[in-house]
Amino acid sequence: MEAHKQLTIGMFGFGVVGEGLYKVLQQTSSLRAEIKRVCIKNPEKKRNAPPELFTTERDELLNDAEINVIVEVIDDADAAFQIVSRALTSGKSVVSASKKMIAEHLPALLQLQQQTGASLLYESAACASIPVIRNLEEYYDNDLLHSIKAIVNGSTNFILTKMFEDKLDFPQALMLAQQLGFAESNPALDVEGWDAVNKWTFLLTHAYGIVDHPTHLVFNGIQNIQAGDAAVAREKHYEIKLVAQAIKLRNGKVASYVLPQFVKHDDHLAFVKNEYNGVVIESGFADKQFFYGKGAGSFPTASAVLSDLSALRYGYKYEYKKLYHHRPHELTSDFYVRVYLSFNNWKYIPREKFEWIEEWHADEERKYLIGVLPFLELKNESWWKQNGTSLILTPDPVIEEIDTRKLKMRSLELAGSFDTGI
Repeated sequence: MEAHKQLTIGMFGFGVVGEGLYKVLQQTSSLRAEIKRVCIKNPEKKRNAPPELFTTERDELLNDAEINVIVEVIDDADAAFQIVSRALTSGKSVVSASKKMIAEHLPALLQLQQQTGASLLYESAACASIPVIRNLEEYYDNDLLHSIKAIVNGSTNFILTKMFEDKLDFPQALMLAQQLGFAESNPALDVEGWDAVNKWTFLLTHAYGIVDHPTHLVFNGIQNIQAGDAAVAREKHYEIKLVAQAIKLRNGKVASYVLPQFVKHDDHLAFVKNEYNGVVIESGFADKQFFYGKGAGSFPTASAVLSDLSALRYGYKYEYKKLYHHRPHELTSDFYVRVYLSFNNWKYIPREKFEWIEEWHADEERKYLIGVLPFLELKNESWWKQNGTSLILTPDPVIEEIDTRKLKMRSLELAGSFDTGI
């Protein structure tokens, strides 16, 4: 697209984000962008825009030669993929906010962009108002990026904040999040970690050139976290956050997961409260940099869509530098993690799988331990998600190599301790 070209937009969806963008565009005349047509599913619904703007026929937008940009902000991932594919194939640029669609169809979307030369931008799908994709693309060289960790889901962060600060238990905090509109009426996508791992899938592509399916990543949400876990965290001067993390190991491969984690009070992510998102990027020479902003809501998300539209005026495209211009990194499961585990019954915990156990509390009704597991155990097994078990990573959880002397001590300790009935 030529610089300063007029953007004529066809938009799919007019929910929270779509209506937010409609209002924002009315206040930014300098952008030279207008919405020509909006495709919606339910024509009966009352909307705050002229009725002649709307249609239920997707072809009215996709076949209109005047429309040079498609903005896609709908919930249905499969329908979104069909719309985006058609738009790219017909030479239209696309701005999308559909993280599930992007995560599940990433290889096909990469191929379509290469074949057509059309631009697909999706900053708003990652952390709403935080410009994390553009920064990973333009600013951070692959070889110097040590790690990236983030809170990418505002709903779960809101729930965890309420469990900590107001001492609510999980069901109460979830109900409050639903009442305030931060969690869906069916909150499983948020609280079970699906939304976060979908976002993390394509953030890994922009950070390290890794292309994978969300179901191949180790992840969990906050659905098993108990009020007792929050009490233990408070005792240890930690907070609990749902953290997406990728760390480049000494062998050059990348450790990555999306899991609840204890966070120290001086960690940048400890300052991220309620529905906010935060991203900490650590690189070779820049040390740590912290991005913070609203991760949900009408105007914050619309602001990211607007930023992508503005970039399209200058012909901007993601170059996927880490994928195409560098040697992409590989994910690995060959490392260990230090975990906190709370549970009701020892019989569900395969303690022989632990490299060692550092701390255990067996007297309480709700028992817990802190120990070290091979990451492969989390990848290959699911006992840690079942029977009311709550697994939370400790601060700095990744251990690359195990000290064999510790292993000998551990085997002696465990033999004695478990025989005494813990």
